[in-house]
Amino acid sequence: MARVAGIFLCLLILVMDVAAGILGFEAEIAQNKVKHLRLWIFECREPSHQAFMLGLGAAVLLGLAHAIANLLGGCNCICSQQEFEKASSNRVVLAIGLSMLVIGTMSNNRSDGSCGFSHHHFLSIGGICCFVHGLFCIAYYVSATASMD
Repeated sequence: MARVAGIFLCLLILVMDVAAGILGFEAEIAQNKVKHLRLWIFECREPSHQAFMLGLGAAVLLGLAHAIANLLGGCNCICSQQEFEKASSNRVVLAIGLSMLVIGTMSNNRSDGSCGFSHHHFLSIGGICCFVHGLFCIAYYVSATASMD
C-alpha cells in the first residue's frame, strides 16, 4: 500500500511541476502578445492580465509541489538529517524558479504601462526551473523513501 501511495505522490508532484512549467511558458507567450515599444535596452509595454494569472498559477503550483515533496518526503526520512540536507539542490531550484515566476508575474501586475529596463524571459526561465524542480523532487522523494526500507 505504501509503495502505491509513493508512486501516486511521485506522479502527483511530477504532474504539478509539469503543469507549472507549461503555465510559465503560456504566461511568457501571453506577455509577448501585448504591445510594447523598445529602444535599446529600455522598453515600454502594457501589462497582460492573462500573463499575470498564468504566472501566478505557475508559482502556486510550484510552491505546492515543493511543499508536498518536502513534507511527505521529509516525514518519511525525519530520522535521517543527512537525507534532509541532500535536498539543498531542490531548494536552490525552487528559489530560482519561484523568483523568476514572481518577477515575471509582478511585472504584469500594474494597472498601467511601465517603462524600464528590458526584462524578458523571466516567466519561461521559471517554467524551465519547474521542470528541473520536478526531477529533483522525484529523486529526493525516492531516495527519502528508499532510506526507510
